[in-house]
Amino acid sequence: MHRSRLAGIIIDCRTDDLGAAGAFWAAAFGDDLPPEAEENYVKLARQGGFNTEVQLVEHPSRVHLDIESDDIEAEVARLEALGATRVANVKHWVVMEAPTGHRFCVIRAQTPDFEEKANTWP
Repeated sequence: MHRSRLAGIIIDCRTDDLGAAGAFWAAAFGDDLPPEAEENYVKLARQGGFNTEVQLVEHPSRVHLDIESDDIEAEVARLEALGATRVANVKHWVVMEAPTGHRFCVIRAQTPDFEEKANTWP
């Protein structure tokens, strides 16, 4: 048995100025200016209970979702059974593609309310 839930919305930006991209999205969402970019990310205020981040990428800009789980491999297997495919293992998460062509990541559980709000799977 394992648990999972939608964890975050990630705004992938192919840009030369991650700080400016983070400032734009923070202002668009009505947040205060975001903290300085850290490595390849700018973490914004939580939107609708989700982590919201701007991420520096080399592929075309897009938005992707993160699904958090207390057992990444079990969640990947569950999603593969639903028709998703594993694209890549990256550090401590897995990039996947839905049957619809949308990319998303399965990450380790990290939101403060994971225990109380996650779905439980057999």
